[in-house]
Amino acid sequence: MKAWRILLAIAGLLLLAFGVFRLLTEIPTGSVIKVAIWLLAALIIHDMVIAPSVVGLGWTLRRNVPDRGRKYLQVALIMIAAVSVIALPMIVLRGSQPPVKALLLRDYAANLALLIGLIAVVTAASYVVRVVRDSYQRSRLPGMEKGGRR
Repeated sequence: MKAWRILLAIAGLLLLAFGVFRLLTEIPTGSVIKVAIWLLAALIIHDMVIAPSVVGLGWTLRRNVPDRGRKYLQVALIMIAAVSVIALPMIVLRGSQPPVKALLLRDYAANLALLIGLIAVVTAASYVVRVVRDSYQRSRLPGMEKGGRR
């Protein structure tokens, strides 16, 4: 192992130890238990819902979407999942806090829909550019007639 990897591992372990120390000494026990329950729930949801869904979706895409288009669709779905994971708790918690906490007063559902639409438009435009570029390059290959195949 290289020396820089060992140094990074040691630094990571020291930061982990510092975080655990602060968690156990400065946070009330009830809050630590709530965090532990939340982490366990997140692990269960990931392993029993999210991971099988991703595998199933990947299998479905592999069978039903051509290779060139699948790449773009997969990237779009990953981006949509990432922004949804961030926005969904804000959507669910909207109105649960006093007006002083203005963060939860925004319309996250509309913003999420707008962002998903933007991702879809940019993905579709990128795919169209790829198809046009591929057809242009194919027509410029030597020995190829316009619209012909090799």
